[in-house]
Amino acid sequence: VHQSKLDFFCKLGYGKQDICKVLENLGQEALEDDVLKELIRMGSKPQALENQAQPSQLKLVARGSCSTTLGLKWLGEDESDASSSLRPIVIDGSNVAMSHGNKEVFSCWGIQLAVDWFRERGHTYIKVFVPLWRKEPPRQDSPIADQHILEELEKQSILVYTPSRKVKGKRVVCYDDRYIVKVAYEKDGVIVSNDHYRDLQNENPEWKWFIEQRLLMYSFVSNRFMPPDDPLGRHGPTLSNFLSRKPVLPEKKWQPCPYGKKCTYGNKCKFYHPERLQQAQLSVADELRAKRKVPLALGKEEERCQCSP
Repeated sequence: VHQSKLDFFCKLGYGKQDICKVLENLGQEALEDDVLKELIRMGSKPQALENQAQPSQLKLVARGSCSTTLGLKWLGEDESDASSSLRPIVIDGSNVAMSHGNKEVFSCWGIQLAVDWFRERGHTYIKVFVPLWRKEPPRQDSPIADQHILEELEKQSILVYTPSRKVKGKRVVCYDDRYIVKVAYEKDGVIVSNDHYRDLQNENPEWKWFIEQRLLMYSFVSNRFMPPDDPLGRHGPTLSNFLSRKPVLPEKKWQPCPYGKKCTYGNKCKFYHPERLQQAQLSVADELRAKRKVPLALGKEEERCQCSP
């Protein structure tokens, strides 16, 4: 009888110690209702209710979404990539290789130079897009130099081949420029290419703005990859601000006045005057009076003295 009652109340979730105390007080032949009332009076709670009373440590996630860590792993990147202060880099491999080969040879060494340049700056997310048919042996009409570099970059998960196939002896190639712009737009990164993608600009107005503002052009000077210091023109951001998520505003530098101490603009002069740092900004007339050492107050007193009999 004792064991059956003990099993019954254990199934309800009560602890064995509390059940044994109540049975000792009421006796082994006590009714189940009386034992239950006594357990409630003692303040004993089932384990299920105690677990509900404890605050859960799980974080609520919006319906239809996943956690940030799972999302980043699904996209194939780490948390360090998402929190990096540098923008992701998406390189047009065909454009870079043909530019390095003087538009005659597909030079894979040019792609390696561009990747190394961004690696040295600290960029962690670098992707290069190249058509799949570039893995085929080179031909006379499409020569390729240093083709082994493509295999090495593919092993490093930097190079991505855009799909292509042959149908009845003819090669069907997917539009690799669409891959480049789409990935760069989704990652909020930078496109490295000398192509303007005018057809894609006309296709999507959001892509049009993105291509205009995030296209990084370049040049090769003696096997040296050189992007411009002002990617968006003379009045645009610097290269370091262009490649970073949080641009740093430069300190305002005042240009010294070309006239120096001979300047007659006074406080209206827009240039920098180091000699006026400790002086109050006065008008031209006040500055002339100060140079003559004739204060206004003394001048008025002299006039009063002359007017008096």
